[in-house]
Amino acid sequence: MSSIINAPFGKTREGEPVEIYTLRNNKGMETSIMTYGGALVSLTAPDRHGKYEDVVLGHDSLDDYLKFSHYFGALIGRYANRIGGAQFTLEGKTYKLAKNNGPHCLHGGFKGFDKVVWKAKATETAEGPALELVYLSKDGEEGFPGNLFVEAAYTLTDDNELQLVFTATTDAPTICNLTHHPYFNLAGKGNVLDHEVHINANHFTPADSTLVSTGELKPVDGTPFDFRKSAKIGARIDHSDMQLKFGKGYDHNWVIDKPPRELGLVARVYEPTTGRIMEVLSTKPGAQFYTGNHLNGLTGKGGRVYQSRDAFCIEPGHYLDAPNKPHFPTTVLRPGQTYRNTIIYRFSAE
Repeated sequence: MSSIINAPFGKTREGEPVEIYTLRNNKGMETSIMTYGGALVSLTAPDRHGKYEDVVLGHDSLDDYLKFSHYFGALIGRYANRIGGAQFTLEGKTYKLAKNNGPHCLHGGFKGFDKVVWKAKATETAEGPALELVYLSKDGEEGFPGNLFVEAAYTLTDDNELQLVFTATTDAPTICNLTHHPYFNLAGKGNVLDHEVHINANHFTPADSTLVSTGELKPVDGTPFDFRKSAKIGARIDHSDMQLKFGKGYDHNWVIDKPPRELGLVARVYEPTTGRIMEVLSTKPGAQFYTGNHLNGLTGKGGRVYQSRDAFCIEPGHYLDAPNKPHFPTTVLRPGQTYRNTIIYRFSAE
């Protein structure tokens, strides 16, 4: 039977209580989400023998989430990915943002949506158990204009899908780019170099040495960024291509081939030892593919010490630094408009 269970999960340094909600579908798949950062703490998926196992990295306690900042499973905003020079201009006014990633603003600044406590409401829906989170980001928070009201709905379906729907509205012109940041390992252990990845993209957006977009849309053909046919993550990750040197592996945005704003396939990942398959779908035009290049010696769940390339992330959203690249799809949100990003993680096995 499907179910929803909630429990205390500690308090923030300011004494604000945090809860964790566990959703279970009728097939036995489970996911746990905490109200701090809307973070996905665990997610089980079946292997080819029907065995369910946790396939996301994270921590056992809230204290560790507060101590370390790797965005494990978090809801990212106001602007996911990097904004070059930690500033942007909107309607003739330049807004200065936090420089929390070298000279750039990353994932919303020093206190992005991954570091706030969301208000939660659990519901049973026709599709499965669901958790609704809401947060009001006030005008000027981390330098962004406008009061931004954000809703995030997580639904665990009986088709073994975790569906996420992020929506936002504003009372003044602003920018918005929301995504989700789970670190996946479909084997549940070891590194991810043998995971086979297909990315539905003919182009990617190269970055400079500081990992901010150059503004180019470059064909993947003939590069280590060509995942139009499934390839192992480790097959070309140590290629001499300077883009891979800059990122210490994959840490780049792909231009997804699908109609604008329509839900479509972003990527498909297959893990050969377990047979697990994960498909990622989204309504947004891009996706950041990151191979956990900076997980060096971090202690995670069960005392496991995470190492570089022990996980991968696929973060559907807009292109990095789009507010400073007028030829990229716009991330401007105005009063009367509704921002929306639907992300689906679909699991199966063969």
